Amino acid sequence: MTDETCQWREWQGWREATEKALYGPGGFFLRPEGPAGHFRTSVHASPLFAGAVARLLVRTAEELATDELALVDVGAGRGELLTGVLAALPPGLRVRAYGVERAARPPGLDPGIVWTDRVPEGERGLLFANEWLDNVPVDVAEADEDGTPRRVEVRADGAERLGAPVTGPDAEWLERWWPLREPGERAEIGRPRDEAWAGAVAALAAGTAVAADYGHVRASRPPFGTLTGFREGREVPPVPDGGRDLTAHVAMDACAAATGAELVTQREALRDLGLTGTRPPLALASSDPAGYVRALAAAGEAAELLAPGGLGDFLWLVRRVRDAGGPGGY
Repeated sequence: MTDETCQWREWQGWREATEKALYGPGGFFLRPEGPAGHFRTSVHASPLFAGAVARLLVRTAEELATDELALVDVGAGRGELLTGVLAALPPGLRVRAYGVERAARPPGLDPGIVWTDRVPEGERGLLFANEWLDNVPVDVAEADEDGTPRRVEVRADGAERLGAPVTGPDAEWLERWWPLREPGERAEIGRPRDEAWAGAVAALAAGTAVAADYGHVRASRPPFGTLTGFREGREVPPVPDGGRDLTAHVAMDACAAATGAELVTQREALRDLGLTGTRPPLALASSDPAGYVRALAAAGEAAELLAPGGLGDFLWLVRRVRDAGGPGGY
């Protein structure tokens, strides 16, 4: 029996299987095309998103009373958001930019951007994580015929079976945040995401930390979980074969509780940063036809970022971090 055959017959939890499929040798997120080759995020939807993050960075600089600060992009993909934000900044603001990503540094990236596989510690500024937490691997639990939550085991071909009962901290997390009662109910155990987010916030000495993702809260948990796959722009079954993205919605209220973060919709956050989606006045079409077309296109892009039932329903975790020893410090 070959090593490859053994791999396809090996049973393991979804957290371990996802780690290997996404970040192991030849893993999905280490491929040259990067995430943008397979799915579209707010960053790719419109440069208006990077512009809004740039305004948030400027606001953070004002709150810190400085013209020199850090921008830390966690889950940086191929540097698309960093590139857009730096291009949208006003003159006079000095920014130390970090791309935090497990994939290799992409070619052609601004040489001033530091590319690293871990969140830098002790920086003052803005930490922004766009669609990062949904790709932090987690285990899946399912209630058996007696209602006991059991860890779901999976093979590389996608076949599943129920394993041992969930115990310890994971069982405590389920009971608090996503209790399973009826046979067949499923949940993604979000404790690793709580810890990843708390670690990122703790690394920031002062400023603002934001995580934007699609997620849910306890009052609206999906009864059968949200684990799925994406490949070449299409949703596909979740199979940990290294050939597709594996993602699950984030229990955002649990992450918020882990750090005392505020939880707002992307629609609320972006409107606060100046996006409206309002169509330009029709009179502009006569006085400045080209300007009207540009403004109309921008309004359409903003509307997509704000849309109910779409990107506007993304949730933002927002945690302001005060200087050590100051009031409200993390």
